[in-house]
Amino acid sequence: MPKKNKKTAAQIGASSQLTEDQQIMQAFEQGINTLRDLISPSSIEIQSGYFRLGTKYGCTLYIYGYPRALYTGWLSPLINIDEVLDISMFIYPVDTGVVMKNLRKKVTQLEASMNVNAEKGRVRDPELEAAINDAEELRDQLQVGAERFFRFGLYVTLWADSLDELNFVRQKIETLFGQQMVFSKVATSQQEQGMQSCMPQCTDQLQIRRNMNTGAISTSFPFTSADLTQEKGILYGINMHNNGLVIFDRFSLENANMVVFAKSGAGKSFTVKLEALRSMMIGNEIIIIDPENEYQKLCDAVGGSYIRLSLNSDVRINPFDLPKVVDSEDANDALRANLVTLHGLFRLMLGGAATNGRPATPLTPNEEADLDQALIDTYARAGITSDPLTHQSTPPTIINLYDTLVHMEGTGPQLAQRLRKYTSGTFAGIFSQQSNVDINNQMVVFNIRDLEDELRPVAMYIVLSHIWNVVRAEQKRRLLIVDEAWQLMQFEDSANFLFGLAKRARKYYLGLTTITQDVEDFMSTKMGRAIVSNSSMQLLLKQSSSAVDVLSDVFKLTDEEKKRLANFPVGQGLFFAGSNHVHIQIIASETEESLITTNPGNKVQQQR
Repeated sequence: MPKKNKKTAAQIGASSQLTEDQQIMQAFEQGINTLRDLISPSSIEIQSGYFRLGTKYGCTLYIYGYPRALYTGWLSPLINIDEVLDISMFIYPVDTGVVMKNLRKKVTQLEASMNVNAEKGRVRDPELEAAINDAEELRDQLQVGAERFFRFGLYVTLWADSLDELNFVRQKIETLFGQQMVFSKVATSQQEQGMQSCMPQCTDQLQIRRNMNTGAISTSFPFTSADLTQEKGILYGINMHNNGLVIFDRFSLENANMVVFAKSGAGKSFTVKLEALRSMMIGNEIIIIDPENEYQKLCDAVGGSYIRLSLNSDVRINPFDLPKVVDSEDANDALRANLVTLHGLFRLMLGGAATNGRPATPLTPNEEADLDQALIDTYARAGITSDPLTHQSTPPTIINLYDTLVHMEGTGPQLAQRLRKYTSGTFAGIFSQQSNVDINNQMVVFNIRDLEDELRPVAMYIVLSHIWNVVRAEQKRRLLIVDEAWQLMQFEDSANFLFGLAKRARKYYLGLTTITQDVEDFMSTKMGRAIVSNSSMQLLLKQSSSAVDVLSDVFKLTDEEKKRLANFPVGQGLFFAGSNHVHIQIIASETEESLITTNPGNKVQQQR
């Protein structure tokens, strides 16, 4: 019996031990399944001047001193700074009657002090006088209900990956405050309370406050980060300042022009194609000059017209075409305007597009005069004069101009000889016959990749002129995209023509997008800078180091923006719209990316 009892006791002990282990395991399993345990950090360490939450270091500052006057937006530099931080504001309304009573006592004390100083013959105290004036002014405002009184607490918690980085950020923030005569301190021995005060639980555990009236409180309005979101428009990307959406309608600005600067591979064509695709969804027509065959896939996908210009193609564009304008004022000026355009074109063809990229001898004054007379006579022989009723006649061609020059006196025969390569020589056909191009489509792409280098600037000039005639004939919301625009900026006449487009586009509901990767060449010309100044939108993607200095001077970039501009990852940049600009991340859906990507690696992967 005793042995049996002993065994029974051991079994009971083992059974109770097992039950206790099971209880511990159940408690552990229950603990790790609660939301609080899942989101809580692994550890917390509180020091007098900082705290450590998991692997992150933090430090809380409080604001204890302010200048005599606060100006609207004084908190904006802190909110938009490129550091990780939490900002908490606590605003407590104060009963006006209590404030009035205290102000009355304060004014009495101040006036008594002033009287004592006067009796003792002391020099007047400007600080004391200012305090009395401020108190009296505040009393008047409170009395009529124009102002209210508050207690205001402002705390900032900084975060960093190391203690050295935390100290660097703290000094940076203190300097930023000090520049505005706002004084801050580390919440020494109160870091835990400071951390909790900056958490989204509305508990002011520091309770360090300052009296402020309504005007002063309003200057601390926190939502001052740059925002480019509108109710209508297209999505350009993500605002990296606040993770908001950059939704914008470029036609809402004073003009709808845009310039895109980026080095090769930074994503400029990707961005412009994405904008074109999304603009089509809201009814805009898209016209593109494509020098590198980058837009064909997108054009085919949306059912657009892809016009390939080459010496072997059947496409013909006659630079003598006149616009079929409806506006009577423009109709009366149509011939004169086209004559000016043709002057620029023939200066480019006859004197500005020589071999090896160096311009040939420009036309002399006599040659300019003979060319002008020849153009007028050529139109007249086709029955076209300044009378708008004659503008419906079939226009002449370069061949007709050649015949006119051959039979002229003076320098006409010499000009004809230089023009012959475009009429019966190497470059004959493409621009010496009647036009057969129809751009009545929502997307039209002119491909000039297969044209010779000497002919390419001439082709871009003629295509732009043809597009301009179409734009003037019927006003619609259109985007004209000129890729590799630096090719036009090499020559004075073509640069002037592109600037004229940028200047007059708004009148005809046209938005000009100018894209280039040779920033120095583009910005080194007077016309290049003029085009930028006539563009309300600018997009600066990753740049070469030499281009950063040029753009920084033009766009007045900060040192931080200059540093970023040379180190942006692909698809990120600075997006300017009017007077605002933000750090933007260009994003696209998988379907959009498959249509517009120009990355060779992505193309190979898609083919697989």
